[in-house]
Amino acid sequence: MVARSALGEAGPPFEMDIERGKIDEFARAVHATSAAHFEGDHPVIPATFLTTTFFWEKRVEGANPWSLVQMSEERGMHAEQEYVFHGPPPRAGDRLLCTSKVTEMWDKQSRSGATLTFVKMVTEFRDRTGKLVAEGILTGVERQL
Repeated sequence: MVARSALGEAGPPFEMDIERGKIDEFARAVHATSAAHFEGDHPVIPATFLTTTFFWEKRVEGANPWSLVQMSEERGMHAEQEYVFHGPPPRAGDRLLCTSKVTEMWDKQSRSGATLTFVKMVTEFRDRTGKLVAEGILTGVERQL
């Protein structure tokens, strides 16, 4: 069962370096076709590249507060992933400061009458000046017994 006490919990910040080679690998893996992901010294990331933040957050203990939600592995699932960019997407050579926070929880009745508990976690990506560059919004859902 979802731990409602996780609402508002945030992990400590962690850094994410945007590397040219990793952009190339990721773009090829997702079959990206835009030359912007492959050309020049500072190619732009594909929109879903920010998913790789999961590799970077492991360098800072507690950076991902999702474990505090305690969503059941048997009844829970990743329901949605969204990326919002507040300007041009990051490029190779950028360093982002990232922070993840559990921001919302709500219940909804399913068509079968079961209670569904939704949880949203937002990861903010900021540049070296502190400007918000992008947000990754993860939504999970757990079906209650």
